[in-house]
Amino acid sequence: FLDLFFYLLIRVISRSMRWEVQSGNGVIDDIHASGHRAIFTFWHTAIFSATWFWRHRGIVVMSSRSRDGEFVGRFIKRLGYGTSRGSSTRGSGRALAEMSQCLESGIDVAFTIDGPRGPALVAKDGAVVLARHTGQAILPFHITPKRVFTLPTWDRQQVPIPFTRAAVLIADPIYVPDGAPRDEVDRCQQLLQST
Repeated sequence: FLDLFFYLLIRVISRSMRWEVQSGNGVIDDIHASGHRAIFTFWHTAIFSATWFWRHRGIVVMSSRSRDGEFVGRFIKRLGYGTSRGSSTRGSGRALAEMSQCLESGIDVAFTIDGPRGPALVAKDGAVVLARHTGQAILPFHITPKRVFTLPTWDRQQVPIPFTRAAVLIADPIYVPDGAPRDEVDRCQQLLQST
C-alpha cells in the first residue's frame, strides 16, 4: 500500500510541475553518442524530483539494504528503475560490482552520493571508484523546485509543492582515467564535490 501511495504522490505532484532544464540539455545524448554510459550523481535531498525527471530510462539505482531501501526499491520500480542493493555502509562492494556489470551491458546507473545517512551534501567516493573501474562518465545533476516542503530529516528532503517550477541543472561529465593514481582520483573526487 505504501509504495503505491508514494508512487501516486510523486506522479500527481510531478505532473503538475513546470520543468525547466537550465543547463546541460543534451549532455546525456552526447555521452551515449560517444559510446559511454552515465553514472548519474545527485544529492539525497533531490530524490523526489529526480525520481520523476529521469523515469522510464531503465536506470539502475543503488539503494540501501535496510527496510527503507527495500521500500524505496519497490516504488521506484513502478517508475521504470532497477535497483542494486547496497550502500556505503553495507554491501557496497557487491552493489558496485552489479553496477559495473550494468554499465558494461549498456545500462546507466545512479547514486545519491551523500546517502544513505549523510552527512548531507558531502560526496562519498563510490561514483569515482566506479568511474575509474569502468571508464564511464560521471554525470552530476541537481533539481531544485521553487517552492518545496522540506522534511525534518538529515538530508532536508524536498517535497515540491504542486504546480511549482523546477530548475534542472546538468553538469558536464567527469571522466576518471583507468588506472589513475591516487592524486588524480582525489582530484576527481574534489571536482565531483564542487560540481
